[in-house]
Amino acid sequence: MGKKKQKVSLPPELPPEVPDEEIEVSDEDLQFVNENRDYAGFVSTLDTNSITRHVTRVADVKEDALESLYEKRFRKKSLDKEKEENGLEIDPVDALPVKTLDGKLYYRTVPKELKKSANEDEVTGDSEDDRADKSMVKLTKAEKRAKLKKLRKDAKKQAKEVPEVEEVQQTSQVDVLAEVTRDLTAEEANESKKYRLAELGTVLLMDPESNIKSLKEMLQISKDGDCSIVILGLKSLLAVFKDIIPGYRIRLPTEKEQEMIISKAVKKMRFYESTLLSVYKAYLQKLIALEQQAVFQHVTFRCICTLLEAVPHFNFRESLLAAVIKNISSPDDVIRKLCCASIKSLFANEGKHGGEATVEAVKLIADLVKAHDCQLHPDSIEVFMSLSFDEDLGRPERSNADNKAKHKKFKKRKNVDEPSKLPDNEKKKNRKDLMSKTREEVDADFKAASFTQDIMERRGMQSETLSAVFQTYFRILKHALQPRLEASSRELAGASGGPPLLAPCLNGIAKFSHLIDLDFMADLMSYLRRLAGGGSYADGSENCSKRLTVSERLRCCIVAFKVMRNNLDALNVDLQDFFVQLYNLILEYRPGRDQGEVLAEALKIMLCDDRQHDMQRAAAFIKRLATFALCFGSAESMAALVTLKHLLQKNVKCRNLLENDAGGGSLSGPIAKYQPYATDPNLSGALASVLWELNLLSKHYHPAVSAIASSISTISTVQNQVFHSIVSPQQAFTELSLEQESFNPNSDISKSKNKRKRGSGLTIPASVGPDLDMTSQTDESEVRKKLSEHFLILRDITDNERLRGELDRTSLSLKLYEQFKKQKKKRTRTQ
Repeated sequence: MGKKKQKVSLPPELPPEVPDEEIEVSDEDLQFVNENRDYAGFVSTLDTNSITRHVTRVADVKEDALESLYEKRFRKKSLDKEKEENGLEIDPVDALPVKTLDGKLYYRTVPKELKKSANEDEVTGDSEDDRADKSMVKLTKAEKRAKLKKLRKDAKKQAKEVPEVEEVQQTSQVDVLAEVTRDLTAEEANESKKYRLAELGTVLLMDPESNIKSLKEMLQISKDGDCSIVILGLKSLLAVFKDIIPGYRIRLPTEKEQEMIISKAVKKMRFYESTLLSVYKAYLQKLIALEQQAVFQHVTFRCICTLLEAVPHFNFRESLLAAVIKNISSPDDVIRKLCCASIKSLFANEGKHGGEATVEAVKLIADLVKAHDCQLHPDSIEVFMSLSFDEDLGRPERSNADNKAKHKKFKKRKNVDEPSKLPDNEKKKNRKDLMSKTREEVDADFKAASFTQDIMERRGMQSETLSAVFQTYFRILKHALQPRLEASSRELAGASGGPPLLAPCLNGIAKFSHLIDLDFMADLMSYLRRLAGGGSYADGSENCSKRLTVSERLRCCIVAFKVMRNNLDALNVDLQDFFVQLYNLILEYRPGRDQGEVLAEALKIMLCDDRQHDMQRAAAFIKRLATFALCFGSAESMAALVTLKHLLQKNVKCRNLLENDAGGGSLSGPIAKYQPYATDPNLSGALASVLWELNLLSKHYHPAVSAIASSISTISTVQNQVFHSIVSPQQAFTELSLEQESFNPNSDISKSKNKRKRGSGLTIPASVGPDLDMTSQTDESEVRKKLSEHFLILRDITDNERLRGELDRTSLSLKLYEQFKKQKKKRTRTQ
C-alpha cells in the first residue's frame, strides 16, 4: 500500500483588514500610550521577515504544484543575492582607472543596491512569480508599521554612508559634467588654458590659412579673469600676429566685388584676410582698454611697441602711433623708454613703411608739444635725433632732364641747319617716337607695379617732416623766451631748473642746421642770442639769462657757431655777442652745478676751432682762462690750459704775456691797465697784464696740470716757432675726470717732501721712503684713536665748564635767597 500524502496544515485566517482612516483612537488610549512608551518598545525589535514567512500561505494551488512553486521562489532569492554580490557600477566622477607599477588597472567602483519599494510585493506582474505573489497573505497593521520604520532607518543609514553615490545615480550627464568642472581646481583650469593657447598658437604658425578661426578662440581665452592667463594670451597673440601678418595692407572687398563670382582660392583668401583683420582690430582694442589698468600697463605697452616696430605698414597703424606717442612723456620710466625706443626704430627703419609712418609720428609729436605747452619730458623731443634725411634726393633726375633738354635744343638747331633731310628721315622719326612712347608706358606700368616710391613723393614727405620738426623747435625756443611758471616746469626740468625741452631742441638744431631755410636764419640767430643772455625783451621784463643755467646758455653759443659753420657761404653774421657771453660765463661756472663737458665743448668750438682771433680778445680769454684754472679742479684746469696753449700758439703777439715786466706786458695796447671785471673782452686790457698764474699752476698737486703749465711758460716769443696741439679741451677734460676718480696725490706729496729734505742737506737713503709710507699707514689707526681721545677730553672740559657755571649761578641764587630771608626776619622783629 502506498503511503498516504500528508495534508498541509494551514494557519488560521487573519481578521479582516480595516483601513487606517476608519480606526478611531480615543484620547484615553493616546494618553495611555504616551504614559507607557516603554511597554511598546518591543515592537521595534520584532523580526518582520520571520513573521511573514510563517504567516504567508498559498491559496488555490494544488498540492502537486506547491513544491515547484517553493523551488522557484528559492531560485529567485538566490539569483537576487548573486546580483547583489556581483553587481558593480563604475562611479562616473572617478571614471579614469589607476595604473599601478605592475601595469594593472584598478577602477574605483561602488556596489549597486537594488532598491525595492515597500509595496513591491503587492504589484502584479506577467510572470509566474508575480502571479504567485497575488496569493500571498497580507501583513497586519503592526507588521506594516514595523516594516516601514525599519525601511526608514535603513534609508537614513544609506544616506549617511553613501550620499555621493546616490546623487551620481540620480543626476543626469549634464549635472555630472557641471560637478566635474566645479571640482577641478583653479590651477588645473589655468594649466589647461595654457596648454590650449600653446596648441592653438602652434597650429596657427603651421598653417595660418586653414586654422585662422583659432585666433578668435585665443582672443576669447585672453579675456579670462585671471591676470596670468590674460598676460599669457596677449603675449601669445603678439607672437602669432608678428608671424602671420602679411607684408601689405589688407583692403576689404567692396559691395560690388562681393557680388562678383570668384574662385574658391580667392574666396578662401578673402575669408582669411577679413578674419585676420577683425581679430587684429579686437586685439588692439583690448590692449588700449587694458592700458589704463596698472597690472597690465607694462605688458600692453610692450605689445603695442613691438607691433609698431614689427608691422608699421599694416592696418590700424594710426591707433598704434596714437597710443605710443600719447605716453612718450610718461612719468613711468619703463613705459617712456619703450615708447621712445619704438619711435626711434620707426625713424631708423623707413624701408618697412616707406616714410609715411615717420611723417605721421613727427606730426603727432608736434601736436603733443603744442597741446602741453612745451612741458614734456626731454626724451619726447630727443627722438628727432634718430631722423635721417637724404640730401641728394632727386638730383640725378634733374641732371637727366637737363641732358634731355640740351639734346632737344641740339636737335632743333640741327634741323634748322639741315631742312632738306626732313622728308627722308620721317619714317625713322616716327619709329623713334613710337619707341619712346612705349618705353614711357612701360616705365609707368613698372612704377605702378613696383613697391618703390616715387622720388617726388619721398621728397614731399621729407619736406613735411622737416617743416614739422623745425616748427616744433622754433615753438620751444619761443616758449623759452617767454616768462613761465617755475612750479609747473620744475618737475620736468629737474635739477637744471630751465625749460625741459630746450637742451634736446638745441641739439637737434645743431644737427639739422644745414637743412634750415636761409629765410629763417636771421630769426634763429636772434633767438639764440637772446637765450644766451645778450638781449632783453621789448617790454623790459626779466632777462632770460637769469632763468637759464650756465650749461644751457653755453649750448646756445655752441649751436650758433655750428649753424654759422654749416652755412658759412650763405651767412654773414657777427658773433661778437656770443664771445662776450662766453667770456662772462667762464666766471659763472660752478663744477657741482654746471656741466664741465659743455664748457669744454664751447672752448673747443669757439676758441680752438675758430679762425684767427683779434689780439685783444685772445689776450682777454688767455688771462681769464689762467684765472679760471687756479679756482677749480684738475679736469677743468686741464681743459682751460689746453685752450690757453692753443691760443698762445695761434696768436704770437699774445706770448708777450709770458714776459715778467715790472709794469705788465710789453704790449699794453689802447688800455693801459688790466680790468679783470670787465664784461667785454675787447675792453679788458689783458695785454697790460702778466700770466703770473702759470707759476702757481706749475706747483699744482696733479702732475699733468703742473706739466702743461710749465710747458706753457717755456713758450718763447719767436715768430717762426710752429706748435701742433694734439689734445682738444674735451679730450683733456674727459681723461682727467676719469683719472681723478682713482688719483691719489699722497705719493706726489711724499716725493715733494723728500725733494725738500734733499735740498736742505739731509741725506736720506732711498730705501727709507717706502718704510716711511708703511709706518704712516700702520700708525693711522693709532693716530685716529689718540685724536678721538683728545677730542673726547676737550668735550668733557667744555661740559665741565658749563656745569660749573650752572653750579655757580645756582649757589649765588641760594645765597641771595638766604639774605632775603634774613632781611625779612629783621623787619618782622622791628615791627
